[in-house]
Amino acid sequence: MWKLIKRVLYLLVLFHLLFIFLGRFYNPPVTITQIQGFLKYKKLDRNYISYDDMGDAIKKAILASEDQKFFSHNGFDFKEIKKAIEQNRKRKITRGASTISQQTAKNIFLWQERSWFRKGLELIFTFMIEAVWTKKIILDRYLNCVEMGQGVFGVEAASRYYFGKSAKNLSDSEAAWIAAVLPNPQKYDPRRPSAYLKKKHRWIMKQMKNIVLK
Repeated sequence: MWKLIKRVLYLLVLFHLLFIFLGRFYNPPVTITQIQGFLKYKKLDRNYISYDDMGDAIKKAILASEDQKFFSHNGFDFKEIKKAIEQNRKRKITRGASTISQQTAKNIFLWQERSWFRKGLELIFTFMIEAVWTKKIILDRYLNCVEMGQGVFGVEAASRYYFGKSAKNLSDSEAAWIAAVLPNPQKYDPRRPSAYLKKKHRWIMKQMKNIVLK
């Protein structure tokens, strides 16, 4: 039995190593998160596109909203993690500190429900993709796979769903509206923005001016 268990573990490791290597060249055919979204909303709206076809506006908006230090960290923003720990001790609302690299690892290889086990796997996969993929590939995979609405995945599908146009044709304001729904895209909709979403949109618009793409 122990030999069988070890063999299964070896096969799982090899499978994921192969998956990560192929991820340098291809977007995943499907992810656990996408399957979860389909089962919940009976819809899987996605449209993988190349990094260059995304346009700059949505890239700047997502970086401004989710991870402004993306190009300078090694997958983890330890200052933000420390801030999150301190703030979470003081208040009941949980503040996250996941980088885009961590979110990419979670969205492509794992599932959404929180647990220490999933978080541990997320750390491992983050190390691995930071070692094997470039920052451009990580951002590309994130922008193509991230959930951006109820059953809507990726910036191209989100752009067409919310504004009826391709991502490369989004204005800065439209891109900021899409970015504003993160990290809770099942709750928020830029077509019916709450006061909170309007405030976040204004903040993202200001922060976009500081984003430099590499």
